[in-house]
Amino acid sequence: MRRTSMEALKFTEITAHSHLPEGIAEQLAERIRNGELPVGARLPSERELCTHYSVSRTVVREALSKLKSEGLVAARAGSGVYVTERNPSNAFRIQHIAVEEQESLDQAMELLVAIEVAATRIAALRRNDDDLKKIKRALLGMEYAIASDRLGDNEDYEFHQAIVDATHNPHFQALCKHLEFGARDIIRRARTNTRVYHTDLLDAVQEEHKAIYEAIKAGDAAAAAAAAERHLMNAAARFHIYAAEKR
Repeated sequence: MRRTSMEALKFTEITAHSHLPEGIAEQLAERIRNGELPVGARLPSERELCTHYSVSRTVVREALSKLKSEGLVAARAGSGVYVTERNPSNAFRIQHIAVEEQESLDQAMELLVAIEVAATRIAALRRNDDDLKKIKRALLGMEYAIASDRLGDNEDYEFHQAIVDATHNPHFQALCKHLEFGARDIIRRARTNTRVYHTDLLDAVQEEHKAIYEAIKAGDAAAAAAAAERHLMNAAARFHIYAAEKR
């Protein structure tokens, strides 16, 4: 039987950069590539990884989502995350999004707008009561995060994921799972920038989310799509404002 516990892994010295999702993902990916974690091996649990790297579960989940998007690992319900047989043709890979570079950000936002707007339009037509509860829960979670002086990036991602789930379209859900790492990264950076440089915009961002929810709740597909597009375009504009002010 292969040893797959945390004790069986030989981690390198952890640097400050390794605390980022990218750093953790790269360390695990290197062990997969060099055979320390062979095909079929189970990765340590989220709790074990959190303890080892001294990071939150959100950071660990982002790191794992990056590995999943690269086709290196796959989750098994109720069992854990396992190293998979590498088959590059089966894995959709999104390039690193350099949000500080206008072209890179604009290209990423073009993709996210196309997907999110379409998903939001469909969600407005197909959502059920349970879907609305999940979207509203994430919306309230963001409000609580703002009031508690927390970032709220996880709640923000859950809001958008709940909308995708409300499409009840497995293809939308699968595609968004592939894009999870990039989407989480953009959300985290966007909320960090707003919190650090423009706290005066926090309420405006929250109002954009509320408009999306209200349109979905009303079953107004056109209004929901318009609200989603407006929110994403405003998010891109805010990124450009922050980048310009840093120069």
